[in-house]
Amino acid sequence: MVVLSASVCTRQGKALVSRQFVEMNRLRVEGLLAAFPKLVGHAKQHTYVETDSVRYVYQPLENNLYLLLVTTKASNIVEDLGTLRLLAKVVPDVAGGLQEHTINENAFELIFAFDEVLTAGGYKEEATLSSIRTNLIMDSHEEKIHKALQQSKEDAARAEMQKKAKTLQEQKMAQQRQTFLSGQAPSGSLGGMEGFGGGGAPSQGGMFDQFQGMEQQVPTQQEYNPYASLQKSTAPVAIAPKVLAKSGMKLSMGKGGKKDSLMAAMAVEDNLLPVGGKGGGIDFGFGAPAVAPPPAAPSTPLSLVLEEKISVNMNREGGVENCEVKGILNLTANTDAGAAAVVTINKSQLPSTFNYATHPKVDKKIYEQRGVLALKGGKAFPIARSVGILRWSYNNEDAAPISINCWPEDEGSGRITVSIEMELTRADIVLHDVNILLPLGTTEPPAIESIDGQYKHDPNSGMMCWHFDAVDSNTNSTGSLEFSVAGNNSDAFFPIQIGFRSQTLLCPIAISGVANSSSGSPVPNDISMSFVPDKYQCA
Repeated sequence: MVVLSASVCTRQGKALVSRQFVEMNRLRVEGLLAAFPKLVGHAKQHTYVETDSVRYVYQPLENNLYLLLVTTKASNIVEDLGTLRLLAKVVPDVAGGLQEHTINENAFELIFAFDEVLTAGGYKEEATLSSIRTNLIMDSHEEKIHKALQQSKEDAARAEMQKKAKTLQEQKMAQQRQTFLSGQAPSGSLGGMEGFGGGGAPSQGGMFDQFQGMEQQVPTQQEYNPYASLQKSTAPVAIAPKVLAKSGMKLSMGKGGKKDSLMAAMAVEDNLLPVGGKGGGIDFGFGAPAVAPPPAAPSTPLSLVLEEKISVNMNREGGVENCEVKGILNLTANTDAGAAAVVTINKSQLPSTFNYATHPKVDKKIYEQRGVLALKGGKAFPIARSVGILRWSYNNEDAAPISINCWPEDEGSGRITVSIEMELTRADIVLHDVNILLPLGTTEPPAIESIDGQYKHDPNSGMMCWHFDAVDSNTNSTGSLEFSVAGNNSDAFFPIQIGFRSQTLLCPIAISGVANSSSGSPVPNDISMSFVPDKYQCA
């Protein structure tokens, strides 16, 4: 098929949005659109009409609007109708409605959406409504990593600055203490102590006698306290941030710093090294996103988000020592219709192993009786503000979806061989972008002997990321990695951090209905689910 242009126009042929996919001048486009109202009047029972040179494929929309494709006469009419149906779903989804003002306000977004369906030259792409939404959001894992890495570097530099400031403070205090005990005249900020010790080296008792005499002459001891200025100062004041700005924020982390900071481990580099795994690049997602992408304009009166976070601590043999799951149902009313909605969940089917709690403003009585989440007194939800209306939690070792078993072995020749096993422990979960982050204790690259999946090494921080695009019961349910690296400290490889994302919740909660609180009519809504780790590590 070859599509010359795609347009959203009025019944009179006025184009609100028009996208050309072949070279056409403005007069040609305006002439084709101007001829459309005259032709469609003679073919009311059809979805296309032909002229001597082109074919008009159209579909009426609401409010006297038309979705119009102009194609060549040799174009496949079946493919043209399929493209038309897809665009008819895309237009209200992107614009948020089918009114002229919403089309005009979202004209550029609609053009970008048209480009996801049709390529230059007018050829159809293999696209779905879901893939188009994803492409329009332009979510970038690399951008998230970069921003998280910058924040991590700043935090690490601030901690290093405070550590050095504390060391300098202790050195100054020790020096002043030594000066005080030796009876020598201190200098610098302690200029008020010139009378101590005189010009010689008196005995310790004579020095304290002089100090007692000075106390009797002045009302306050603070002026003559040799540690007063040090006690007032704090680490952040001792070293100003301007010093870091001159040197460009230099990090000098030891082994402890590498373990404490997960995101400082991976620098954004382009030298991805796939070994024994699937080809292609890696999109690293480390669990909790540092910066969320800007939300798209709401297309429904109500948005519902079910979120779960899990915190897991494992030992080095893969045993789960503690595991905690916390979930929340967030409601956002986008319009007055959404604010007047009530939400029904499958309360009778929820397991009793989870603990549930409703928001204090939610009517708990009707929730216990019918599983309906609504505000007390029939009040409406606030508009354009996210409200958590239901929480749940679960504490059990069997909730952990993935286990890690790490075995470092010292070869005795200045190198350590590390064997790691990954296993999916829950068959009902599908994990995406699984990243297992390992500190190496050295900046030297590891020598990979065998690997399932892919890996990336960051020589600056001495970290390695073991990556799987997806882990489920059918794909990569288990994996192993074996490598050797220079060193002799087997504790340097811990803690191991694990990140992933999933759209499968551990709690089988489901939205069974969303209706208007007064009329009981259904309220259109958008539901999304996410399951990510809050802190998932093997130590």
